[in-house]
Amino acid sequence: MNRIDIKLCGVGGQGILSIATVLGEAATLSGLQLKQAEVHGMSQRGGDVQSDLRLSTEPIWSDLIPLGGAGLIVSMEPMEALRYLPYLAPDGVVVTASKPFVNIPDYPDEAALLAELDALPHTVRLDIEEVARESGLPKSANMVLLGMAAPYIGLLSEAQLREAIARVFARKGDAVVQANLQAFGLGLSHSMKTVSK
Repeated sequence: MNRIDIKLCGVGGQGILSIATVLGEAATLSGLQLKQAEVHGMSQRGGDVQSDLRLSTEPIWSDLIPLGGAGLIVSMEPMEALRYLPYLAPDGVVVTASKPFVNIPDYPDEAALLAELDALPHTVRLDIEEVARESGLPKSANMVLLGMAAPYIGLLSEAQLREAIARVFARKGDAVVQANLQAFGLGLSHSMKTVSK
């Protein structure tokens, strides 16, 4: 059996739901089994949002990822990535945005946060907001993050993820589809450089 358990996290309004939708569409297109836990926190913009996404070639009996079971944490926000570390498997990978979304008065020191992330065995991080903005894609930072995560998903190919992006954003028009595909490519390119080091 091939399986990947993915913990998606961030704060409300960052686009975590869109990442989950694209991954779900790609899994469906590829014939994988899929379970997704309820996304929490969506009602409060700026509040904690997290979702469990489980993909497998065989039936999945639970939609919740156990502690130590996630092969991948994909986070739009660095403190949120650290919050869910208890769910990360020993050989798991953290793919995260590096720029904090400061939404609480006692937000931790940014340098300390990044140092803690960098001390983990397998971390890929990038200022996805800056990359998206500099590329003229300010609304597509979440797809930059998905591109960064793509090499670590394993069960889904780059082509399957691109097709899913095109399908999910099709109703918004070709310009939006192309922007999201470009953003995905930027994140993928960053990750591939990291993998090859």
